[in-house]
Order: sequence, then C-alpha cells, then structure tokens
Amino acid sequence: MVCSMIGIVDYGMGNLGSVENACRFLKRDARVVSSPDAVQDCTALILPGVGAFGDCMKNLRQRGFAERLVDWMDSGRWLLGICLGLQVLFEESEESPGVAGLGVLPGRVRLFQLSPEFKVPQIGWNQVKQMKPDCPLFDGVEDESHFYFVHSYYAAPSEDAVTAGTTDFGGAYTSAVWRDGLMAVQFHPEKSHRVGLKMLDNFCAAAEKHADACGVVE
Repeated sequence: MVCSMIGIVDYGMGNLGSVENACRFLKRDARVVSSPDAVQDCTALILPGVGAFGDCMKNLRQRGFAERLVDWMDSGRWLLGICLGLQVLFEESEESPGVAGLGVLPGRVRLFQLSPEFKVPQIGWNQVKQMKPDCPLFDGVEDESHFYFVHSYYAAPSEDAVTAGTTDFGGAYTSAVWRDGLMAVQFHPEKSHRVGLKMLDNFCAAAEKHADACGVVE
C-alpha cells in the first residue's frame, strides 16, 4: 500500500520543474524521484525528457532506472512519457544508432525528412487528432486541440494499435501512444496552457482511480 503520489523521474535530463509546477497547480501530489527505489512509493510515474536519445538511455541505465521502469510498465502500473520520454519507450532511434531504447513499445524513432518549407525541428503549436478518443488522456479534451511541440524526431510504431493520436507535419505521424496504463505524448502538456493541464490532470486522476481500484492507494 502506498500513498497517492505521482513520481516525476529524475535521471539527469528533462523539464522536471515545469512538470512539477504544473502538477502543483493542479493540486496533485507529485514529487521528483531521483532513486529507482523511490518509485515503489508512487501511484504512477511521469517520465519527462529533453535532449538526445542516446544520452537519455545512458543516464537511465547508469542511474538504475532503465530496468526498474521496464518492470514497472510490465507489471501494468501507470506511466506517462513526455517528449523524449515517449521516444525512449521504443526499440531504437535514428538519432543514436546502436543504442537500444527501453523497448516496451514496438517500433523505432525516425528523423523528419521533409521538404524545405517545413523547418526542423518542429517548434510551436500543432493539432492532435484523436485516433483513440477513449484514451484517458483525452477525457474532456476537444479533438484536434493544439499542443506545444519541440522535436526533430518522431515515433514510428510498428503496431498501429498503440497510436492514440496523430499530428500533421508534412504528413501524419504518431504524437500520442496508449497501451493499458502506458501513455506517452510527443508534445509538452505542461507547456500547453489549459488543454495541456487538463491532459495532465486526466492522467493523474485516472492513475489514482486505477491504483485505488487495485488496492494500491492507502
């Protein structure tokens, strides 16, 4: 039995402060966890990230988080990946050849190869088309809402079933994934104003409800 607390994984990379501040604004009990052992006290986890795929995986492994996170997701406990935190869920990335990702989702991460009219990285607001409106993240979120993106690489799942949302940037690509309690988004909900905060709150509320139903929350 653990308290209803959302753990924000600190592996030396990521926008921890903005995610923590957003959760605090929502009056959700969310705390930065810097030790793999500390995740056992959490109801659910948020895996944020900015930077390079290879550096992220190196830090996750060196700090003992990689195996712990895989076990966490394999056990059906809830996790929300943000930006790079989505990409490392896949098997590999063109950004860091030869570096294995966490591999909990099938597929790889690819570099945008677009005509010159599209500037890479994609920086700014873009829409998300809900492919799975029943995804808990989308509860009360209008279809094709705008979210804030900053990225040069995108996830290309090898199984369409995990794609929960898509975004058009020189063609449609996967910008949100969902499988059971595992959810991740390429954009930054913590920087996406009201609709992004709604999405974060949805995750926290649904994770707490699930944990309570399973007898995890005190």
